[in-house]
Amino acid sequence: MKLGSRIESKSSVCHGKPVIEDTRVMVTSVLGSLASGLTESDVAREYGIEVEDVRAAVRYANELVERESLHSVAGQAP
Repeated sequence: MKLGSRIESKSSVCHGKPVIEDTRVMVTSVLGSLASGLTESDVAREYGIEVEDVRAAVRYANELVERESLHSVAGQAP
């Protein structure tokens, strides 16, 4: 299943987790590497992907966050 530009999910690859298209590189791995301080170029080189793949992973994560909404449960703050 195509999830966005350069991002896909297949039940036969990484248990269906979102990955860079035609690879086994999980979006979470790319984001974690960026969060640890690596540059886009470093991440691309580390995983053998293109810088545009790294940017696609960030766009995908951004889209997920944009769609997210929090709902409080009675008596609890979100």
